[in-house]
Amino acid sequence: MLWLEILRPVVTRWRVAGWVVVGCWIGAIALLPQGAIAGPVDPYVARFLDASEPVELPLDADTTRPFSAIDLTAGKRLFEENCKNCHVGGSTLPNPTVPLSLAALKGATPPRDTINRLVAFLRAPTTYDGSEEALECRRVSEDWMNQTQVENLSAFILRSAQKAPGWGTADF
Repeated sequence: MLWLEILRPVVTRWRVAGWVVVGCWIGAIALLPQGAIAGPVDPYVARFLDASEPVELPLDADTTRPFSAIDLTAGKRLFEENCKNCHVGGSTLPNPTVPLSLAALKGATPPRDTINRLVAFLRAPTTYDGSEEALECRRVSEDWMNQTQVENLSAFILRSAQKAPGWGTADF
């Protein structure tokens, strides 16, 4: 065990508690499943969106796709940076009667209850009844968010509408 002999002078200078902390971190990293160190999972995503395993979300009426906790965390980050000012907790401040609840997303024209439909809405926002361009919601162009980003954002919104307690209430 040559490495022990090399590290002995260093270890004797460290506080025992520090060595235990380093050992715990090394042990914890070794026990993580392969690929789990891709990035930190947001505590909200872990607790309220029930995403310990990838969750299947509808791309359209016939197809689903798995979104990981990392994907949902990335979507949450994008939501916080770009949408939260008007959509606090899935409510809609400019028009509180149209929140981001699952029922409201399904009731829109066209419906916004799948990833592809949410992406289409974000790329070209329309009013709730679909009759005209929505001026309150900013168009998410390709040069602002790429396809993966806008899909992760849509996945966060859809999963929140499915699972998060209090998400998308019309009254504050």
